[in-house]
Amino acid sequence: MLTELTTQHKVTGAKQVTRALKNAKALRVFMAQDADPRVTEPIQDLCEDLGVDIEEVETMAQLGQACGIAVGSAVAALVE
Repeated sequence: MLTELTTQHKVTGAKQVTRALKNAKALRVFMAQDADPRVTEPIQDLCEDLGVDIEEVETMAQLGQACGIAVGSAVAALVE
């Protein structure tokens, strides 16, 4: 599933993912299991409210690498 992040349009970070969700642009959200719950829980709740699927990723480092960035990422989303 992480390979989709390398080939499709995406956003990373809590602010961008939240914006994509609120604008109905997010197709699927990826969330790191080791991320701070204060960051991920509001996004998880928003995903549940909007019916957007969440894929869990083991670490922030793996998610950041899949997104092609040099740092870890708590969340990322595939967007239209």
